[in-house]
Amino acid sequence: MRLIGFGRTVLALGMAAALAACGGGGGRPELPPAAAVAEREVPSEEYVIGPMDQLQVFVWRNPELSSKVQVRPDGRITVPLISDMPAVGKTPAMLADDLKYALSEYIKDPIVSVIVENFNGTYSQQIRVVGATEKPASIPYRANMTALDAMIAVGGLSEFASGNRARLVRYDRQTGKQTEYKLRLGALLGGDIKANVKLEPGDVIIIPKSMF
Repeated sequence: MRLIGFGRTVLALGMAAALAACGGGGGRPELPPAAAVAEREVPSEEYVIGPMDQLQVFVWRNPELSSKVQVRPDGRITVPLISDMPAVGKTPAMLADDLKYALSEYIKDPIVSVIVENFNGTYSQQIRVVGATEKPASIPYRANMTALDAMIAVGGLSEFASGNRARLVRYDRQTGKQTEYKLRLGALLGGDIKANVKLEPGDVIIIPKSMF
């Protein structure tokens, strides 16, 4: 009988440890909370053109050279007089300068502007939400975006999600290091606004399934 009692004790301690690990985030750091609505809107880093973006190329006083164009999957665009111009990875201003230089072979002192009308962004700018969510997706980042915005975009957690065991993976371009942070998405969607955090371009949110 004593052995049976001892076995039950060990089993209970093992289950308690497992539950603690599930809720503790594996010792990952937490990000500071963010307000549901930013106190003031501030611009993000300048937008970088990505594949499948819709662009409006305007050449002043040359309407025949102006056009609407979609960035191809290979990252290039074709406009009148210019074929296979690389566009991905450039800001609209950078692309406008490149088009101006290319068009200067045909017209004198061209004035070119590029407007992004429908954007997806590069993969390094998108927010990716994967795992136990209603519709995993890559979401174009926008200034002042938060975890709450991302969860609304993907339809929230799935029925079997373990939202408070979610984690955010963030890559630091300056150091080249990747860091994982603890997220409490279950608490956030349950009304705890302190669980909301600000996102950065390229963040990946991973939502595991519940173990029980």
